[in-house]
Amino acid sequence: MVRGAKADRSASGRLALTALSTPLGWLVIFCDGEAIVQIGFCKKQPQLSQAGVFAASLLNEAKRQLTEYFAQKRRQFELPLCPEGTAFQKEVWQELLTIPYGETISYSALASRLGKPLAARAIGQACHDNPISIVIPCHRVVGKNGSLTGYAGGLKYKRFLLQLEAAIVRSSPGQD
Repeated sequence: MVRGAKADRSASGRLALTALSTPLGWLVIFCDGEAIVQIGFCKKQPQLSQAGVFAASLLNEAKRQLTEYFAQKRRQFELPLCPEGTAFQKEVWQELLTIPYGETISYSALASRLGKPLAARAIGQACHDNPISIVIPCHRVVGKNGSLTGYAGGLKYKRFLLQLEAAIVRSSPGQD
């Protein structure tokens, strides 16, 4: 579940981070001690000075769940999430969490599901701005005709994640 406000953040305002090697390369995971606030791709192994002792258990749990996901042993994440964004973005990200593992939905269908049928482009931008890759599954949103379109990590990563989940994917010519 996506939590709402900055008031949910730890009193210290500190962030802890760790990195995880995956089949897609490195993921960097940030948390505030109470919730995951960001997961992003990193092209090379990050040099981390410290993981943040105050958040070690949450970071280790995130790493464990992501490792299980990549090993196809986990279909749903059970992590507290608190991404920063606008109310609209948080609404979109919350709805992304309802898309089942191995399934896709189009941007326009997602917009309709949110009661905003003309907001497909804004939905696409919210997906692009999703700060918690993989766990908030924006990779499961595809073009109206089922084609791969846009992914902040790149279409190669989106295709990999959908194939890992065995979702049916059609790619448009020139979309790689």
